[in-house]
Amino acid sequence: MSSLVGGSTNDDPLARLIAEADIRQLVARYAVATDQRDLDALVALFVPDVRVGRDPSGEPARGIEALRENLADQLGAIGVTILHVGTHQIDLQGDDDATGHVYCRAEIQDGDRWIHQSIRYDDRYRRVDGQWLFVGRHHQLFYGAEVGANPIGLPPANWPANHDGWGTLPEADPTWQAFRDERQAHRDDPST
Repeated sequence: MSSLVGGSTNDDPLARLIAEADIRQLVARYAVATDQRDLDALVALFVPDVRVGRDPSGEPARGIEALRENLADQLGAIGVTILHVGTHQIDLQGDDDATGHVYCRAEIQDGDRWIHQSIRYDDRYRRVDGQWLFVGRHHQLFYGAEVGANPIGLPPANWPANHDGWGTLPEADPTWQAFRDERQAHRDDPST
């Protein structure tokens, strides 16, 4: 967390740089938490009253628990993800609000297929208690395409002995394993 040094974020170059650096870290943390399936870390990146679509009655769904359920469903429907964050434009709207566009190249396991996507996230950010959080992210797709060799099913790479083959990630991340175990338990007993 950072605090403003001097006056307004828009008036103080140092405060502006600190805000932009904090927002870039927010985006990087989103990518890492997504790939690790660390739902606790992922939902902690959003404002407490985040809007998450609509509930079954058609009312707007809000809050961290609704977000957790939504993300668990989305991420449970796919396998491995690798998010590569790139270009990031940030427009500060004041001391505690900002918008941004984030370009992302994603690699996604979709069953037996391996997909590449080029994405632009249209983001809204807010600083709450000195910490920048997502108000919302809108996933915009340039394209998604299946690629040639699917790395899932490759023999182990045993890095550094071999440069190709399947590595140790994401399975080595404890949060990945916990997420997979929880999703399997949910499939086995949907009431959980």
